[in-house]
Amino acid sequence: MHRFLLAGAALCSNARLDAGGAVGDPTETAMLQAAQAAGLGPEELQRLHPRRREIPFDSHRRRMSVLVAWNDQAGPSLPFSSGGSLVITKGAPVEVLQSCEAWLTPTGSEPLDDHRRARVVAANDELASRGFRVIAVALRPPGTEALAEILESGQFFLGLLALYDPPRPEVPEAIRRCRDAGIKVTMVTGDYGLTAQAIALQIGLLESPQPNGHLRTAGADPVRVIEGTTLAQIGDVHLRQLLKYRHRLVFARMAPEQKLRLVQAYRALREVVAVTGDGVNDAPALRAADVGLAMGISGTDVAREAADIVLMDDNFATIVESVRYCRSVVANIGKFITYVLGSNVGEVAPFLAMVAFRIPAALTVLQILAVDLGTDLLPALGLGAEPPEPGVMHMPPRPTELALLNRAVMVRAYLVLGLVEATLAMAGYLLVWHAHGVDLAELQRLAPQLLHNTADPAMQALQNRASTVAFCLMVAGTLVLVAPLAVAFGTAPFPPGYLGPMALAPLAVLLADSVHKAARSR
Repeated sequence: MHRFLLAGAALCSNARLDAGGAVGDPTETAMLQAAQAAGLGPEELQRLHPRRREIPFDSHRRRMSVLVAWNDQAGPSLPFSSGGSLVITKGAPVEVLQSCEAWLTPTGSEPLDDHRRARVVAANDELASRGFRVIAVALRPPGTEALAEILESGQFFLGLLALYDPPRPEVPEAIRRCRDAGIKVTMVTGDYGLTAQAIALQIGLLESPQPNGHLRTAGADPVRVIEGTTLAQIGDVHLRQLLKYRHRLVFARMAPEQKLRLVQAYRALREVVAVTGDGVNDAPALRAADVGLAMGISGTDVAREAADIVLMDDNFATIVESVRYCRSVVANIGKFITYVLGSNVGEVAPFLAMVAFRIPAALTVLQILAVDLGTDLLPALGLGAEPPEPGVMHMPPRPTELALLNRAVMVRAYLVLGLVEATLAMAGYLLVWHAHGVDLAELQRLAPQLLHNTADPAMQALQNRASTVAFCLMVAGTLVLVAPLAVAFGTAPFPPGYLGPMALAPLAVLLADSVHKAARSR
């Protein structure tokens, strides 16, 4: 009977095998390959038994049926009259079993009593608990074509087919990384509950069963797989509480509208929801999610059209890696903004001091332009291209309402980094004048002359030297001391003894930033 079981599964399939490989649903293509390995040519079977009608798979009925022409001489012998049509049904074992009245054996048909039904259910559960996807096949000779509910009734149970699609080896690690990053992973599938539970255990989404039969999370609360019939009895408020306070949830035998309901419930909790899917039934959830990710290899056209992103390798670990890089991009933008804004304080400070204290400007316009174009732009671009930091996936998700230019960024840029840089630059400028015997009152007297370039050449040279020290303290470098650049930007050499104290300027900025971070963490 196993040959006819495979033949029936091959006939009740919309996949095909060609020279380029298998085309169609992975489950159906696996059945065709099994039939071919057993010496049954799927294409020849479909030619000998042409399809007359199809009742497509439905997520509520959980089965598919076809009406094919039947001839004993063109296939295995059955206890039916030759000729006419034959209904072949394949689908979820529980649903298919409900429409069966007998089962076929090599010696004929036998009534499907409670004992035999229990044997089928036990076999299904045993296979499902090991992670197999189990498909049941049944048939019925209708005599005449009729309504779907008549065609799929009074059938003969033929057998079970078990398929195993092992999870990718990198998925458990990806699940662990999601957990470290504060990302909730919820498994939502149309598969049988025991199959979903077994796969969830294999990938580390659930922990091993406890003696009481429940599954235990990292905490102490027992968790079980929630099936569609149970979810239908849960109100919206209770569902939101379940999703908010429970982790590592597994939902099985979900209908498309239930998948959509879960997405809407998560979004009602103000969670950012990403949904992966490959089938037509996943399209509503993919469309409703903040980010819909369709499988590029096994996904249907409908799923790909409904999604925002198409995953070309069908690998969950790729999604996690994408999250890591996206977090890095956001972090780099923050670094870019902080770096650029921090230097703005140092650029404005000399002119504020000039107005407030009536002293010469510590920086010239060209020097500020050099800071903007040279020491701001290029390093900031480098910060924007930095690779992800090692701990980026150990931080909680960024709140959706938190803007990139937020209060914390502005405080750090303006009041910590910028203020320290400006203070160091102005202190260096004033100390150069003080070292040459010029106090604040004398500097105020010289300001108009220096502003109109009518000051004594010695004082003008001293202004250039003081301005250079301020500029170098801001950029923490001495590249502008090259002769052609010095002429362009109005800088002048200074005694080597200045370099020691100036080297402490970057350390002072780092120290201030570290103190600020420590205070924020407390």
